[in-house]
Amino acid sequence: MASGQRTAIVTGAGRGIGRAIALRLAQDGLNVVINDVNLDTAESVVNEIREFGRESFAVKADVSNRREVFEMVNQVVERFGQLDVMVSNAGIAQIKPLLEVTQEDLEQIFNINVNGVLFCLQAAAEQMKKQEGGKIISAASIASYKGFSLLGTYSATKFAVRGITQAAAQELAQFGITVNAYCPGIVGTQMWDLIDEKMGQYMNLAKGETFKKFTDSITLGRSETPEDVAKFVSYLASPDSDYMTGQSIMIDGGVIFS
Repeated sequence: MASGQRTAIVTGAGRGIGRAIALRLAQDGLNVVINDVNLDTAESVVNEIREFGRESFAVKADVSNRREVFEMVNQVVERFGQLDVMVSNAGIAQIKPLLEVTQEDLEQIFNINVNGVLFCLQAAAEQMKKQEGGKIISAASIASYKGFSLLGTYSATKFAVRGITQAAAQELAQFGITVNAYCPGIVGTQMWDLIDEKMGQYMNLAKGETFKKFTDSITLGRSETPEDVAKFVSYLASPDSDYMTGQSIMIDGGVIFS
């Protein structure tokens, strides 16, 4: 692997889980590039990272656009000379019965949650092959192990991430690249605010009741924080996980047992 300061990209890092991951990797000593479609939120995270004494910059790129993803990686390599960790965190949720899903719904969620993961993997791997090593880490979900009612398309995209992770681990091992995914559960983020609101409409539940219902299923008895996820991604990004590849690991407080 290339020498010098380690560098990471975190996609969808302007808020929520992505922001927490980016800040944790900066605390771990990495330079962290912040990707988001909202440049203002991305820049605010860049400023937080610089307070840790690490280097950072923001890139506005749509992960569902392959050209923009490859250009983002090129920018990072031009600036830092290498890319050691790609965290493909960007994703969206859709709440709708499967019988109501439109072609546009499918294309939107697969473009971001699946195509985006694959494009990030492709762009990162091309650079990491030159370095003879690197770590590719993607966002899956508890919905990658169990399909959830009203989250059918979202579940399908996350099952796809697991499949991509397993296949890519086998294809890229020869280049010293590991590929893993993290599977969060019920996290208090804006995405879950949306799920709570939309699911509540279908289930005739007041605001907050859906989130509470799901939280009640957590063995550890509390909802997950973005920092809970970031701690595990820190491990996946570190040398401690060098002998792990092709895995999609639950970090959910005990919702799904696999």
